[in-house]
Amino acid sequence: MHIDYYESPVGILRIRADEKGITDLNIVRSMDESPNPNPIITASKTQLDLYFAGESKGFDLPLNLESWSDFYKKVWAELVNIPFGRTVSYLDIAKKLGDPKSTRAVGMANGKNPIAIIVPCHRVIGSDGSLTGYAYGTEVKRKLLALENPKEYSVNGVLF
Repeated sequence: MHIDYYESPVGILRIRADEKGITDLNIVRSMDESPNPNPIITASKTQLDLYFAGESKGFDLPLNLESWSDFYKKVWAELVNIPFGRTVSYLDIAKKLGDPKSTRAVGMANGKNPIAIIVPCHRVIGSDGSLTGYAYGTEVKRKLLALENPKEYSVNGVLF
């Protein structure tokens, strides 16, 4: 397993990857493991630079989610399809998966997303438009949404 860190406007990101792809990207409090990046992590840091600079609207990186359930992988595949700067509700995703009654399961899968930002779970909001639930807090969610859609989500024109 390879690991490295990225200092972002929303905190320190820990990126882990194997030879197949990124296995997790999480916001952490400290850099407590020794970095040993691989080419996938290096590419992810370059793409994160572009994303946070507002020069990129997506990621083109291999992901390794093979240890997760098929349902979770289906939910996360829907997250990747949410356009940059847009949001959808948990109900929208449940409907796309063919079961409008699965909103709670969709919410659970969204909350277990191991690859923050790249698999954009921050783009999922409540049906009423509220910034419900985010593993790293709604303020971080708002900051990510403001980066992507400043007219809708920035507070007094301030992104970070």
